[in-house]
Amino acid sequence: MEVKKLYYRIGEVAEMFNVAPSTIRYWESEFEVLRPRKNNKGNRLFTERDMRYLQIIYQLVKVKGYTIQGAKDAMKTKFDKLEENAMMLRTLNDARAFLVDLDKQLAEKQKSM
Repeated sequence: MEVKKLYYRIGEVAEMFNVAPSTIRYWESEFEVLRPRKNNKGNRLFTERDMRYLQIIYQLVKVKGYTIQGAKDAMKTKFDKLEENAMMLRTLNDARAFLVDLDKQLAEKQKSM
């Protein structure tokens, strides 16, 4: 089972969402709710809370095709529902990853028999 991290670096976050780190920095500048911590070197450290916000932003902008302003407006008016959907999507993705890993383990056991 995968252990959740306390903080994610911007490269990890960008990879998870399949976007460039510059896109993550741009979203940070546009969305007030997205405020990652920064270490002494100035590197961004994203929390689980930030990841939920990024999931919402990603769904609105990249999946549904909202403009940045449209996404901001949606987050102001429908935030609770958007957050609930993002949490369900994350749970489903985690479950899928677990099942894929389990399937690989079972396939390896069958090969060794």
